[in-house]
Amino acid sequence: APAPAPAPAPAPAPTPAPAPVPMDEGEGDADLSDPLFVAVLSIAGGDKEKAMKMMEDPDSLMQYPEVVKVMEETAPVDDMVEDKPPAEEDKKVAALTTKVDQMEVEEEEPLPLVEDEGDPREHLNLVFIGHVDAGKSTLSGNILYLTDNVDKRTIEKYEREAKDLNRESWFLAFIMDTNEEERAKGKTVEVGRAYFDTEVKRYTILDAPGHKNYVPNMIMGASQADVGVLVISARKGEFEAGFERGGQSREHAMLCKTLGISHMVVVINKMDDPSVGWSKVRYDECVSKLRPFLKSCGYMIKKEVKFIPISGLSGANLKDEVDPTVCPWWKKSCAARENNTDKPTLLQLFDSLEISGRDKAAAVRIPLLDRYTDRGTIAMGKVESGTVRQGMKVEIMPTRQKFKIEGVWANETQVACARPGENVLIKIGGASVEEIQKGYVVCTAGDACRACDKIIANIAIVDLPESLPVFSCGTTAIFHSQCVEEECTVTKIFETTNNKGVVTKGAPYAKVGMRAIVMIDIARSIPCDTFDDAPFLGRFTLRNEGKTIAIGKIVKLPPKKE
Repeated sequence: APAPAPAPAPAPAPTPAPAPVPMDEGEGDADLSDPLFVAVLSIAGGDKEKAMKMMEDPDSLMQYPEVVKVMEETAPVDDMVEDKPPAEEDKKVAALTTKVDQMEVEEEEPLPLVEDEGDPREHLNLVFIGHVDAGKSTLSGNILYLTDNVDKRTIEKYEREAKDLNRESWFLAFIMDTNEEERAKGKTVEVGRAYFDTEVKRYTILDAPGHKNYVPNMIMGASQADVGVLVISARKGEFEAGFERGGQSREHAMLCKTLGISHMVVVINKMDDPSVGWSKVRYDECVSKLRPFLKSCGYMIKKEVKFIPISGLSGANLKDEVDPTVCPWWKKSCAARENNTDKPTLLQLFDSLEISGRDKAAAVRIPLLDRYTDRGTIAMGKVESGTVRQGMKVEIMPTRQKFKIEGVWANETQVACARPGENVLIKIGGASVEEIQKGYVVCTAGDACRACDKIIANIAIVDLPESLPVFSCGTTAIFHSQCVEEECTVTKIFETTNNKGVVTKGAPYAKVGMRAIVMIDIARSIPCDTFDDAPFLGRFTLRNEGKTIAIGKIVKLPPKKE
C-alpha cells in the first residue's frame, strides 16, 4: 500500500470558508463544517484521506453532480447577481451610503463666521530692525524675560555662557540667537521668532538680522510684520554708523515702508550707556535726524511714527517706567506728547497701536514662507486677508492646483479658524512638498489672485551700485515681493519724473531720486495683484549687488486669458 501522503493545506475554495475546526487524531485540516468537503467525503465513501486527496484537484471534482450543486448553493452573492438589480438589503445599504455621502458634503461647506474662535485678543507681528549691534536681540530677549516667557534658571545659564565668551552683556540676546554661529559672532543671521502677550494683545517678535549680507532674510521677516520696531543705538559713534550712507538703519526703515508696515516705533536704545547717561540732548539729536529721513520714506510722522528712549539691557522703559531720578525729563516729555505718544513704556505703546485694513470676510490670501512634511504637507505663512478654516477648499497660486485644508494651527495651537494677522501652520490635504513652495499664495478656491511674469509698475530709484550709473532698459535685479525672490529685467521705461516734478515721456534712463513707470519681465510667473486691489501683493523691492536700488508698486497687470 502506498505511504499515506502528509495532509496538505486545502486548496483555496471558491467560497470564503469559516476558520477550520481543529481535528482529532491529526487528521490535517479536514473541515466537516464545510459543505463542499462533506459532499466530497460522501463521494469517497467516508474515507477522509481519499477525500483530502480529491480536494487537491478541484477541477476534477466538477464531474460530480453533488459538488456542482453545492458550488451553486454557496456561490458568492456578488457573482450570482452581477447584472441583476440589488436585493432589498442592498437597496437599504445604498440608501444609507448616499445619506452618509450627503452628510460629508454638507460638512465640507465653509462654516459661518464665528467671532469667538481662537483667542479673541488681537495679534500683532513686531519686526525688530536696525543696524548691526543696535541691541535688537537683547531688547527682544529682555521683553520675553519681563513678560515671564523665560525662566530665571535659563537666564542664569545664558549669563554663564556669555561670560565664557567674554561677552557678558550678550546673555539676553542668547534667548533669540539660538545657534552657535550667531552666539560666537554676536550677529543674528536667521529671523528669530518668539511669542509674548499682554492683557490686551498677543504678539510675535520677529528678530531680523542687521548685517547687510542678510538683508534678504530681513525682508522675509519684515514681510510678515504689522509693526516695525526700529532699534537705534544712542551710543556715540554707533548712531552715526547706522544712519550714515551705507548704514542698515536707513535701508531697513525704507524697506519696512515698502513692505507695507504702517506703524514704526523708533526705540532709542542704550540710553544708559556712559557716553549718553539718559541725556535729553543726545536723545533729541537722534530724533531730529530721524524725523526728516522717515518722512522721506513715506511715513506720516505725527500718525505713524512713535519715539521712545529705552535701555534694552537694564529693561528701563520696557515694562516699567525709567526711574525719574535717572531720567527726570521723560515724564514731562511724555505728558506733552512730544514723541507722538503719551504712553511711558514700550509695552503700553504696543498695546495702544491700532491696525487698520484687516478684512476677515474677504477672500483668503496666505503668502507662504516655508513648508515641511509631518504626516502630510504643512505650510507656514501669515493670513493677510480672509478667514482660513479647517475643511475649506483652497487654490494655490501660481500653479492653480486645488486642495483642502485639513488642519489650522495659530502660534502652534490647533484652532478651528484663523483671522487676518495670525501666523499660521496649515495642513494641505493631498499636496506633496514639491507642489507647495516658498512664495506661493494660498487663496480661496475660485477667487484667487493673479499669476503673471510681466508687470507695469510705479517705482522710485533709491540707490544704484557703482557698476550701474543709471537705471535703464535691460537693467537686471532681484525682485522681492512678500516671500518671492525672482530674477527680473526692466524691458521698457514709459516715463520718468524728477525731483522738481518734471515728467519725461519715453525717457531712456532714470537716476537716483527719480520716479519711473516701467515694464518689468520676471523670470517665472509669480502670484501678484495690483497695489489698489491687494497692497500686500502689489508692493515689491528691486535689489542689485547687495543694495536696494528701487521700491515700487504694481499698477497694471496683463489682461486675463480666457
